[in-house]
Amino acid sequence: MANSLGRHVLAEIYGCSFDILNDREKVEALMVNAALEAGAEVREVVFHKFSPQGVSGVVVISESHLAIHTWPELGYAAVDVFTCGDSVNPWDACNYLTDHFEAGHMTATEMKRGIVEDPKEAVNI
Repeated sequence: MANSLGRHVLAEIYGCSFDILNDREKVEALMVNAALEAGAEVREVVFHKFSPQGVSGVVVISESHLAIHTWPELGYAAVDVFTCGDSVNPWDACNYLTDHFEAGHMTATEMKRGIVEDPKEAVNI
């Protein structure tokens, strides 16, 4: 991760189970487990169920966040996983979600965040 502060994966997950994507408790549990599978430390969790369908939520991790919005009627989930440091692999979280959403396939893009030309050592005050 030379000279970048983090990795941000934007995942498009298709062909998912309607029942899973429309269940706030299942989506929340899977998102938390995806963070843990990737090696992250979970801090806060907020999820909301929409009417007539759909779930949005965020898992705040020490290393940044995981966020999701689902369209169960389309079998689609938009997921982003942003991690800082080298200890958490965002792809592990995306692959975990793809498997557990019973998805047909995933496409994703990774972006390096905070590309710093002359990195300075962070100081906690």
